[in-house]
Amino acid sequence: MTLESRGYVADTAKDGKEAITKANANFYNLALIDIRLPDMEGTNLLTRLKETTPAIVKIIITGYPSLQNAMEAVNKNADGYIVKPFETEQLLSMIEAHLKKQKEARQYSEQKVAEYVEKRIGQLDKANENLGSRKPGQS
Repeated sequence: MTLESRGYVADTAKDGKEAITKANANFYNLALIDIRLPDMEGTNLLTRLKETTPAIVKIIITGYPSLQNAMEAVNKNADGYIVKPFETEQLLSMIEAHLKKQKEARQYSEQKVAEYVEKRIGQLDKANENLGSRKPGQS
């Protein structure tokens, strides 16, 4: 409800299996993952989401903080790690920062693709000009 009140579209999953099913069927920018899920460890879900949705922002939430699960989360590419109880504003700030970074990365990629396409079109135009300027019988 907090996320929706801030303009986000939110969805939930009762366990890791449902989260994987939903991630395969829908596009999500962000996943908030509890470290302990009914059917798997949240760190295992990190790995599975990376396989299906590599660009998704993944934030681990835990009421059982330990150096071991923090390191495992980082090693399995968690983008954030937050300990319960937490201030709502702290979580929202983390979400906003990661989504901004994700958007900037997407825009950068789109810019690079556009630059490549423009460059390639220029090369093809030049090649076509060269073909058109040849006299019949020239190779």
